[in-house]
Amino acid sequence: AFFWLVSLLLSSLIWFIAVKASDPQDERLQKGLLIFGVMFSVLLQEAFRFLYYKLLRKAIEGLVALSEDGCSPISIQQMAYVAGVGFGLMSGAFSMINLLADALGPGTVGIHGDSQLYFLTSAFMTMVLIFLHTFWGILFFHGCEHRRWWEIAAVVIMHLTVSGSSFCNPLYVGSLVPSYLLMAAAAAWAYLLSGGSAQNLRRFLLCKC
Repeated sequence: AFFWLVSLLLSSLIWFIAVKASDPQDERLQKGLLIFGVMFSVLLQEAFRFLYYKLLRKAIEGLVALSEDGCSPISIQQMAYVAGVGFGLMSGAFSMINLLADALGPGTVGIHGDSQLYFLTSAFMTMVLIFLHTFWGILFFHGCEHRRWWEIAAVVIMHLTVSGSSFCNPLYVGSLVPSYLLMAAAAAWAYLLSGGSAQNLRRFLLCKC
């Protein structure tokens, strides 16, 4: 969570400087800066995810050196899951804080003919991002651990795609549907990389030990 907050702070600082140094009356430029800010923030988040992996790797090596049996009490998969959850929860918390701040008013959603589903779709988008960050953490760490750089690239591309789809709003279908499809694909991928199988899933659904 702390690493995600630092990445947000740095990306916000860069975007703030870019906006202040530009012409606020130029709408086309401001939209371009907004797109740049979103893409830069995504890349910075993934860079900090990599830095966090390197830090955890050093921590695991220290735990192994101190343990009696030469094994770490925490696996890299467990750390990947926790790191993903931390990124996701902080991302979701900030998203909801911004929404709740807007909900205080003044004004009424949809009063000028816009969609009245803004808060509902934003809640669904926040939920999918929390899950995606969790799955991305597992995929990203697995790629770093086994030097499968294409898995890391896939996480970055998925993150850019989901964030970029928000520019389809207020056509919310254009952002929600691709995001949930990517979430399903990322969930299945992370499940398989974590050692899951179709047999294990079937036994879980049937409540068999």
